[in-house]
Amino acid sequence: MASAPVITVDGPSGAGKGTISHLLAEELGWHFLDSGALYRVTGQACVIEGVSWEDHDAVTRVARHLDVRFSAADSGEILVAYKGQDVSRAIRTEEGGRGASTVAAIPAVRQALLARQREFLRPPGLVADGRDMGTVVFPDAPLKIFLTASAEERARRRFDQLLAKGESVSLPRLLEDIEERDARDSQRTVAPLLPAKDAVVIDSTATPVAEVFAAVMREVAAKGLK
Repeated sequence: MASAPVITVDGPSGAGKGTISHLLAEELGWHFLDSGALYRVTGQACVIEGVSWEDHDAVTRVARHLDVRFSAADSGEILVAYKGQDVSRAIRTEEGGRGASTVAAIPAVRQALLARQREFLRPPGLVADGRDMGTVVFPDAPLKIFLTASAEERARRRFDQLLAKGESVSLPRLLEDIEERDARDSQRTVAPLLPAKDAVVIDSTATPVAEVFAAVMREVAAKGLK
């Protein structure tokens, strides 16, 4: 794990982790890990294989043998395939998020995917986006960022994203889903969602993306990582 530097970006769904992490990886020329995608693919793989998310043993077997491939489209979009089947769109739905949160609460699943996540760390460096990147997966990371935002703001952001895609959505239902997921993620017994003790906590509720990114880059510079 010391083969290259790593910056972890943790936080709840909708706090802006993905956007900031992508910008950071692009700015530094580092590799990028969307750890949530691995849990989303696990959840979707269970759907494809007819495995109930509540069957912990069966879900763990799926995670241990997860045949997943990531690739980049010409547009820059990250494509995700399970057993050669494109699941990029399916894993980004609200149902995909529920599946990810549900299977991520299974300790054996988290253990099964731990080594897979650490394999992403290679020179020149890695930006790791997730919920336990700084607390469990890369506890020795020289810089740990924890992004947060109010549940109401995160629901609004998701509402706007889905509307832009032409999907019919309910803001109250999105808020309910986010609050339920926050509860699952923060109350699970293994790797609960919380900032690492040495994490830099940034609240993005009322802060534009450019300002959040600038704040993160100041931390990067302060650590001598750029």
